[in-house]
Amino acid sequence: MFEIISVGAMGTLVGAGISYVLLKRENAKHINLFVLEGKAKANAIEFEAQKKLQDAQIKIKANELELEKKFQEKINELEKKARILEEKRQNIEAQSQKIQGIKRRAIEKEESLGRLIEQKEQKIHEIIEKMQHIASMTKEEAKAYILHRVEEQSKAEVAAIVRRYERLAKEEGERKANYIIAQATTRYAGDFAGERLINVVNLPSDEHKGRIIGKEGRNIKSLETLLGVDIIIDETPGVIIVSSFNLYRRAIASRVIELLIEDGRIHPARIEEIYESVTKEFEKKIYEEGENILINLGLFPMEKELVQLLGKLKYRASYGQNSLAHTLEVAKLAAVMAAEMGGDEKLALRAGLLHDIGKALTQEEGGSHVEIGAKLCKKYNEHPVVINAIYAHHGHEEPNSIESAAVCAADTISAARPGARREVLENFTKRVKELEVIALSKAGVISAYAINAGREIRVIVNSYEINDNEAVVLSKSIAKEIEDKVQYPGEIKVNVIREVRAESMAR
Repeated sequence: MFEIISVGAMGTLVGAGISYVLLKRENAKHINLFVLEGKAKANAIEFEAQKKLQDAQIKIKANELELEKKFQEKINELEKKARILEEKRQNIEAQSQKIQGIKRRAIEKEESLGRLIEQKEQKIHEIIEKMQHIASMTKEEAKAYILHRVEEQSKAEVAAIVRRYERLAKEEGERKANYIIAQATTRYAGDFAGERLINVVNLPSDEHKGRIIGKEGRNIKSLETLLGVDIIIDETPGVIIVSSFNLYRRAIASRVIELLIEDGRIHPARIEEIYESVTKEFEKKIYEEGENILINLGLFPMEKELVQLLGKLKYRASYGQNSLAHTLEVAKLAAVMAAEMGGDEKLALRAGLLHDIGKALTQEEGGSHVEIGAKLCKKYNEHPVVINAIYAHHGHEEPNSIESAAVCAADTISAARPGARREVLENFTKRVKELEVIALSKAGVISAYAINAGREIRVIVNSYEINDNEAVVLSKSIAKEIEDKVQYPGEIKVNVIREVRAESMAR
């Protein structure tokens, strides 16, 4: 029995030993596996670190190249400025040498004149003595006679000299002025595109024409009433025409129609919604336009209202010439001219940019753009040279600086070049604008739009202030005033619109 127990115990011990050995081997395998995994992770981390290091080195290299490029561009820019300064210095030295030469010749002439005066006095003295002996004159009589004759001769000589130098000065002034104008016009090349009275809106298909017109014409009536333009839909395939003398209203109308076509939902409520959205979009766009112009010219910052009005000049034309294009042309020409004449280039650029700023408000406020522009610039404490340039470019004041004179000359050049302006178009827009002004002067009128090339004026009135009978009277009153004050061919239709709307909210 004891032997059996001993054998069992021995078996158990042997089994435990074997189990220990096997477990040890298994643990060793796991440990080796962990070691291998650790090495693999370490290698992966090392690889990732090397990759990040390489990426960082590439980025550093790229930044170095970019900085080197910018540095080189800055050097080139400085070298260019240095060359310009050197050219100006050489011009100044040449002018200085010319002035020194003139001064030297003047001194020589003055010395020569002094010698001539001495010789003249000596000759007079000799002649007086001779006359005393020959003509039995006293010394005083002879001297008075000689001096009278010399004075007459001197006057003739002086007049001849003055006329000669006046002619030389005039020729030199004209030559210098022509040189400055030639330099300015050759160094600035601006684009020009004549402003028209219509915008063309492209349609995806002709079926959109019917949708624009709407049932019983309600959509097109709503568009024309709200936008203040004339919408022409004819047999021309794939297009409709937006007509108005007002560039701003025409641009907004074109954009509203384009969005309506993209959206597909065309009805009066949607038209009003998109019109409000586009109006806000244009106000923001106009400010950005003005801001970009100032940044490009290096004149930023400026008062917000002036920036807004500057951008609005894009939608204003004078004699068929876009006001913003004209303003930029004048600003750049004036800057070149002022630099040639030794004036302040930046100040001339600013004065040229603001010389017609009042035109952005003339369609809303009426009156002279000169007075409006000067009032605005005084309000925001612009430089006196800027205000003088606004007054001087239409002759309200004399230019009192090089910069103001440069703006006046640049304005004349920009307006007078062939093809820049069209007198007939300006007369037409003035006549059409006058129709709107007459209608808006009446009590109860909310808005007025001249459409159909000025042959119709659409007047929207406040339905709470004017009833149906008063609307009839108002139309006749406007028509009578147009007959008395406006010169026009044919007939003008006065269309007074009174609309009643009732709104309530379901909560």
